[in-house]
This record gives sequence, structure tokens and C-alpha cells, in this order.
Amino acid sequence: MAAIPAEPTPRPWRLALAWLVALGIFFYASYGLANWLATQRAHVPSVVFDWEANIPFVAWSILPYWSLNLFYTGSLFVCSTRHELGIHVRRLLTVQIIAVTFFIITPLAFSFGQPEVDGLPGRLFGALRSFDRPYNQAPSLHIALVVILWSLYSHHVQGLLRGLLHLWFILVGLSVLTTWQHHFIDVPTGALLGLFCLWLWPLHSVSPLKSLQLSRDRRRIRLFGYYTVGAVLLAAMAMLCGGAWLWLWYPAVSLALVAANYLVIGVNGFQKDPQGIMTLAARLLLLPYLLGAWLNSRWWTRGQTEACEIVDGVWLGRFPTANSLNSRVAPVVELSERELTVLDLTAELPAPGNLADTGVSWFCQPMLDLVDAPPSDLDAAATRLELKHKQGPVLVVCALGYSRSASVVALWLVQSGRATSIDTAIAMIAEKRPSIRLDERHRQLIKTALQKDNGQDGNREAT
Repeated sequence: MAAIPAEPTPRPWRLALAWLVALGIFFYASYGLANWLATQRAHVPSVVFDWEANIPFVAWSILPYWSLNLFYTGSLFVCSTRHELGIHVRRLLTVQIIAVTFFIITPLAFSFGQPEVDGLPGRLFGALRSFDRPYNQAPSLHIALVVILWSLYSHHVQGLLRGLLHLWFILVGLSVLTTWQHHFIDVPTGALLGLFCLWLWPLHSVSPLKSLQLSRDRRRIRLFGYYTVGAVLLAAMAMLCGGAWLWLWYPAVSLALVAANYLVIGVNGFQKDPQGIMTLAARLLLLPYLLGAWLNSRWWTRGQTEACEIVDGVWLGRFPTANSLNSRVAPVVELSERELTVLDLTAELPAPGNLADTGVSWFCQPMLDLVDAPPSDLDAAATRLELKHKQGPVLVVCALGYSRSASVVALWLVQSGRATSIDTAIAMIAEKRPSIRLDERHRQLIKTALQKDNGQDGNREAT
């Protein structure tokens, strides 16, 4: 008997309407409060570059500027499920709270006035001035909302309509400058705020807030310290030097998020799914760090073979590119007629974006770099390796192909009976890939994973 298709879940219209009313009241009350508090100050500074005087005033751009209000209103009714609506509301509340907090603590002012405008643009500018003041600048709440709403609507439109949506939101973003509502510094800071809200409340993965747990691992705490110092130094240089140095806030924010991942969030902070794909928000927020991690992986493995076959179609190597997988550089793997699987153990590097052209299957078991991987994660990765190995060749990778990936391969060699001890497994790997870095600490982690797997100390533990 054919299964009866489930009835589609009705859109949460009433809940969306209730939230629209609540958010509207909260928006104008908090925004107005921040404006009023700024007017009580004797002096509100501005951050403006000389070249901004050359930005033209485009009166008609008030139309896309104002259209954000319509997109904001409609966004609550675009959400197709209660879950999506809940995530969207959290994003809108978070962006409002953070932006208004900045407006109150560090208010900034727009430093030159707008010319008089007639017609429809003039009426729209007049309506804007009726409740707005030249404060509430950085981070631009307008730009932050552009990021959040753009992301939401992009999930619900396709084809030509999606292309038109992208063009219109670009106009909305530019309009904050061409209407002389914001200085340039407000734009990137607003974009970072919007991306942060998307990262904090992802739609299809776990929020970083749900995995908060203070780490007691000394290596994780030490790395938290290193990244925190880096973030503080970059932020200090940005504040002290000003000008173009203000761009250092971007890598400072990136390193601060990585520091948080090591101290309290863990691998979920990188938002990398089982196919190795990071959320767009994570990729953009962490971009300076991701570039550094990628260059570091290339530097330490320069001149080395991309990957080496350890035994029976199981390969070990550094993090590959799509081109290396497609062209079998060095070779990455000698394929039979069976499909290659890449077992990715990095949390910090996203899978190549054009894997479809390679015919490669990708599976990710993310582990933090330079720290002890939980034995349960090692065991899960070794189990996945055994499963995929039955289907075809497997390439096990981490950033360098030195520790995380080598530990999993060593564990798998013992579990599968291809090695009689951990030391034998490591020796088998080192013979093919001498650059691996497995010390006594890694041996103990592998041994713990074996003990949990076997339930006892047997002949297959380390000698």
C-alpha cells in the first residue's frame, strides 16, 4: 500500500503577526532611546575618511533605503515553519540588542547634513528625519539587517527572482552611503554584526550557545590565550593607528571567535557539516583565520607528496584541493572503478567548493587542531574509515597529514588487525609518510580509544 503523503505544515501566520508587533515596538523604543541618549551628550564624535566627501548624494536611493522596512515586515511571514520563524526572531532581537548597546556606549554622529530634496524622495527623507537623528552609526543596524534579511529571502526565491533580489539588496546596502545616512566605517562593522547573528543562530546546524562548556584541557586553554593575545594586539593597532589600520578589526574579530572555539565552544563554532561545508556566516567571519590556516598547511607541507598509500587503498595526506583530487596530482590516489572517499578530520578548513567535478565523496569528522582529540572521536573516525574502505579507496586528511589523520589511520590499522600494536601501526605509517608527528601523548589517546572499543586491555594495545 502506498504511503499517504504527510500534509504540509501550515505557515505560522498568527505567531508571525504577534512577533511583528512585539519587534516593532522594541525596535522603535530601543532605537529612539539610543538616539535620545546621544542628544544628551555634550559631544558625539565621528569617524570619517576624507575621501567620503566624494560620495555623491543620490536622492532616489532613499527608495531602496526605505524598502528595507518592507522586507523586514514581510520577513516574518516568509518563514515557512515555526522553527525558521524562531531562528529569524532570535537573529532580529540579537542584532537590535547588540547594535543599540554600541549606540549607547560608543555613539557616533554623521558629520555632514543632507541637501533639501523635493518630490517623493523629499517626503521619504522627511519621514525619516521625523524619528531619526544623525546618531546610531556604527555598527550600522541597517547593514546588519540587510545581511540577515538577504540571507532569509535568498532561501525562498530561485532563478531570475533571486538574481533581482541580489541586485536590490546591493542597492539597499549602497544606499546607506548615497543617502548620506552613514559613514563608511558603519558598513563593514554592520556587516560583521549581521554575520555574527547568522553564525550565532544558524538555521540548519546547532547554535554555538548550545555547546558552551569551559574547557579544562591545557592545550586548548593555551591556544585560547595565543589567539586572544593576537586579537587584542590587532584591535589595539586598529584603535591606535586609525585610518586604513581600522581594517585590522576584521582579523581581530576572526581570532577572537577562534579563541572562543578553543575555550568554550569547540568544533561547533566552525559550523562544518558532515560534508565538510561551513556555513557562509562562519566562512566570512573566520576568513582571515581560514586564509592563515590554509597558508600554514601549505608552508609546512611544501615539497612533500600530497598523499601516500599506507596499505590496501587507505591513503594519508594533507588537506587536498579540488584540482589535486581531480588531476590525481603526485598522485593523490590511484583510483580503481570504485569511488574515492575523503575522510576529513579538520574543523578549521572548509571542503573545496567544486567537488562535484571530481567524483569524490567527502565525509567530515571535525577535530580541533593542535589539541588532544577525544578518543571517542578517533574511534568514530576509524569506524567510518573501515566502512568507507569496504566501498573503495579512502584518503584520510587533516591540515598537514601529520597528527589527527595519522592517529586515526594508526587506530584503524590495529582495529582491523593489519597491525599487532600501536607501535607497529605507527611504524607502518612512518615508513610511507616520515613527516608524521605522533608522540607518547598520541599513543595514549589511541590506546584509550582501543580500550573503549574492546572493553579490555588486550594484545592489540601499545607495547
